[in-house]
Amino acid sequence: QVQLQESGGGLVQAGGSLRLSCTTSGRTFSRYGVGWFRQAPGKEREFVSAINWSGGSTRYADSVKGRFSISRDNAKNTVYLQMNSLKLEDTAVYYCAAHNAIAVVTSTYAYDYWGQGTQVTVSS
Repeated sequence: QVQLQESGGGLVQAGGSLRLSCTTSGRTFSRYGVGWFRQAPGKEREFVSAINWSGGSTRYADSVKGRFSISRDNAKNTVYLQMNSLKLEDTAVYYCAAHNAIAVVTSTYAYDYWGQGTQVTVSS
C-alpha cells in the first residue's frame, strides 16, 4: 500500500506562483511513477503532469507546458509541482497519484493510488 498526501494549495493572484508537494507514507515509493491531475467544479478530472521513478522522464499537458515543472526527491519521498504564471483557469482541486508501470502515462485509469487533493484558487 502507498499513501499519498498533497499540500501547498491556497489562494493566489493571477500571475503568481505556488509549489505543491506530494508526500508518501507507509511505504517508500521511489520505484513509482507519479502524476498530477486536477478537477474543477462541473468538469472531468484532467491530466496535468507526470514523472517516472528516477525523474529522468517527464510529461506535461499542453495547457501548462512552459509554466509548470514537476520534480521529485526520493530521499524525502516527495514529488513537487512548481506552478508559475498561474491563470484563472488553473483553479481546481489538484491530486497526486502513483503507479508502478514503466511508462509515463496520462490516463487516470492507470494509477493505483490517489491522494485526497489540495485546493488551488487563482484570483484576478
